[in-house]
Amino acid sequence: MAVKLPKALTIAGLDSGGGAGITADLKTFHAMGVYGMVALTAVTAQNTLGVKAVQEIEPSIVEAQINAVAEDIGVDAAKTGMLSSSPIMESVAKVVRRWGFPLVVDPVMYAKSGDPLMRQDAIDTLRRTIIPLAKVVTPNIPEAEALSGVSIRNLNDAKAAAKRIAEEFHPEIVIVKGGHLTGAESIDVVYFRDNGEYRELSAPRISTGNTHGTGCSFSAAIAAGLAKGMSPWDSIKQAKELITMAIQYSLPLGHGHGPVNPMSWIELRAYRYDAVMDLSNAMSIIKNKVGELIDSQDNGGIAVTPPQPYAIDPSNVITVTWRSIEEGLPISIITRSGGGRLVKYALGMVNSNPELRALLLISGLSNLISRVKRVLSTYEYGLSRDEARLISSALTEALRSLNRVPDAIHLTSFNDLVIMGESATAVVNKLMKALS
Repeated sequence: MAVKLPKALTIAGLDSGGGAGITADLKTFHAMGVYGMVALTAVTAQNTLGVKAVQEIEPSIVEAQINAVAEDIGVDAAKTGMLSSSPIMESVAKVVRRWGFPLVVDPVMYAKSGDPLMRQDAIDTLRRTIIPLAKVVTPNIPEAEALSGVSIRNLNDAKAAAKRIAEEFHPEIVIVKGGHLTGAESIDVVYFRDNGEYRELSAPRISTGNTHGTGCSFSAAIAAGLAKGMSPWDSIKQAKELITMAIQYSLPLGHGHGPVNPMSWIELRAYRYDAVMDLSNAMSIIKNKVGELIDSQDNGGIAVTPPQPYAIDPSNVITVTWRSIEEGLPISIITRSGGGRLVKYALGMVNSNPELRALLLISGLSNLISRVKRVLSTYEYGLSRDEARLISSALTEALRSLNRVPDAIHLTSFNDLVIMGESATAVVNKLMKALS
């Protein structure tokens, strides 16, 4: 029996830097569990600093690509990105009308660097041939201004522009994205042409310059939702969640605007799962020794971090205290039982040395700490009482002094022994070796 897979098509250009265009679209499709296909419209020589060169694809080849996948594999939804010329737009419009799949239009006019990606004389063709075919069109502020003629300075202006685009060019839904406005929140205006309803989608504005590919991933996420049979509104809401996460965990690559990270949608969940499984294994190894490790303040325990860029967020550190292990609570409960020093030490560790992903903390138990130090290579550090910076400072000093990473660091200002390693299982095995 044939397996029913949701299938989405991106009709867009290639960004050689991998941050936008079809590369961003395919990452987004994959992250959302949708099979992705491509009809390439242009090749750009591009990086985080700008567009160096553009080669358009012959319109007949663009049309042939869409027909090839539609007639064999099928298209549940599609999106357009870079359509740089009127002939390309007319070919795309022709074939979209033929197959009739739901279409999301990202009216790409400029790269993040400001370089033009659409010929000026093609804007009218975009209005006349592509946007009327759209179930959803997703202009940013400059694009919405170019399409509507409305100068946008606030949400009311964005609403006026959305309504004008819908009434003049007849897409079903217009989303004027709020990324170019100011304020603590990024608010997108969503206008439904059939009933004249406005809705707003808001998310905290994230302070980062790494926003390359934002519009591509957002529109691709909407197309992916439609391909899975979700309603347009549910697809839009989910896309907002995905792009907010993609910006939060964007990638600091290159010397300009780094790319957003749509793969965070699945990667962070996968890393959390791996961390919980690692902790579960570590707990089974250490369970008979836990009684010796509990301190009066319940500071001690185990912490596991995801890799960068996810380690910037304290909520992504998985922790468990010795006391919660001894109480025999289910793993689903105790993996959030820790905090405080465990989280601060873990973040300091991974941000100083990304290869170290787990730590074990023994706090205030002088006799036990002395016993462990006799077996494990340990660096003594007592120059600071700043919990947030202790481990990173200690690791820097240890590398300078020892020319290697020690098994453990003894933070004498708190009498905390921190055993470090690449996994919870590894740090627990170090402790078991010391205690044997």
